[in-house]
Amino acid sequence: MSAASITTTTRRDAVARHLLSGGTPEKISPSDALPLRNGATAPLDAVPVMDFASFRHWLTALLSAGCRITAFFAVPRGDDGKDDASFFLYAVVADDNAGLLRLARVGVCGAYPSLTRDMPALHLFERVIYEKWGLLPENHPWLKPVRFDNPTGPAAGEMEFYRIAGDEVHEVSVGPIHAGVIECGHFRFQCLGEEVLHLEISLGYHHRGVEVLLTGMARSRLLPLVEAVAGDSTVAHTWACCALLERLSGVLPTSRGQHLRALALELERLACHTGDLGAIAGDVGFLPTSAYCGRLRGDWLNLSAMLCGSRFSRSMIVPGGATFDVDAALARDLVNKTRQTLRDVEGAVRLIWISPSVMSRLTGIGILPSTAAASLGIVGMAARSSGLALDVRHSHALTDLPEPPAMCTKKNGDVGARAALRHTEVQSSAAFCANLLENIPSGAICAPNWRNFTRPLAPEHIAVALVESWRGEVCHVALTDAKGDFAAYAIVDPSFHNWAGLAYALRGQQISDFPLCNKSFNLSYCGHDL
Repeated sequence: MSAASITTTTRRDAVARHLLSGGTPEKISPSDALPLRNGATAPLDAVPVMDFASFRHWLTALLSAGCRITAFFAVPRGDDGKDDASFFLYAVVADDNAGLLRLARVGVCGAYPSLTRDMPALHLFERVIYEKWGLLPENHPWLKPVRFDNPTGPAAGEMEFYRIAGDEVHEVSVGPIHAGVIECGHFRFQCLGEEVLHLEISLGYHHRGVEVLLTGMARSRLLPLVEAVAGDSTVAHTWACCALLERLSGVLPTSRGQHLRALALELERLACHTGDLGAIAGDVGFLPTSAYCGRLRGDWLNLSAMLCGSRFSRSMIVPGGATFDVDAALARDLVNKTRQTLRDVEGAVRLIWISPSVMSRLTGIGILPSTAAASLGIVGMAARSSGLALDVRHSHALTDLPEPPAMCTKKNGDVGARAALRHTEVQSSAAFCANLLENIPSGAICAPNWRNFTRPLAPEHIAVALVESWRGEVCHVALTDAKGDFAAYAIVDPSFHNWAGLAYALRGQQISDFPLCNKSFNLSYCGHDL
């Protein structure tokens, strides 16, 4: 590193420390925000209201110090008569080193200065807020529809796409309708020959208005809707929702119930990672691993069915714990099948690493550097594949859970790294499942009266819950009104963070590598669209 680079880095770090220590004129420091543990709740009045300059300094300071934007959303302020701000912008920032979530808000009306140029991870959040509420982020560099949920705006996909001019530049349009059983998404490539200069991704075809539905829905209907937010992440989203309900109602889950939830979550991870390893092999025409892993994904799903009767763990998790238990005989059977399936996966995936022709197609393709991943706010296994140690099972663990599997990271940030990380996590998750089953605590699987979970929620409170799904962190935030009903509900699926990472990874690649890069991220359309 050059002397100039060292000086620049040192100056940036010094500025971050200066800001965090209250060195700005606004005296902003982390203590000015509300600190919450994962799964905790607090009165709404405890969330500090900052002026906009202070809010910007606070966010900039935290992100410069290595914190991350977890959620950023707007809530109508109501007619409280305090000032002319018609909305609150809420920011939830993950401080992974401290194991805390830091919350603050700012009042805005009509428009506010965009934060995206300083903090690129906010680019989609600001676009969604504008689309949903009409709050204009002034000077936003890329203010286009995200979910196309404005009834007076354009329909899904109807917008001007970015174009690169040049006699030899051509445009390739893919989707929104795709072959096979797959949801809709539109991809627009600007290419020079076979090289991708730019990829623009337009989604929103499956927007269902989940967050709005959750604010007016009867309590008995909440979980079936949450289970369908992203079907391959049923456990993660349901667990996050139940964590909010539990804290807001004062009903804590049982220890055995928490362990059963952790088991279901890892089985979900095992099925998805194994299926993706097979799909990555299929995209380079390597049929042995593709065929085997396609079957073995089904074996993992069958273990979920043995646990609760559903291959996707529907109805497994409820407020207070779990609905299905394991006796000694079932536990032994699950352990044996877990170990056997892992042996089969090892045999299938090993073929990738010993096949030079396959490795040549995975290595150096679709690179997402760690600097870009951090700037864009990438989370989960995509972030870990680029060298970022992000896993909320470690940094923001929920209560009464066993030590999670060791965190794995890769440095290359390419398709090969994302495949190798999946393989490592299959190994660690399978061992974790066996250990859970052999050491599960005794006691009830759920708090009493879960079937009639009608306890009132704490009025005028906020609660936040993070769960590390197989793709990355799932974030749920709930605000209650004076009656204890949901006044606002925000969901951030890891795909919402990570689609920008796929677009970045395609730059400079051959367009024929798009299916492979796309599968190496394997992001959710419906989880993004909500």
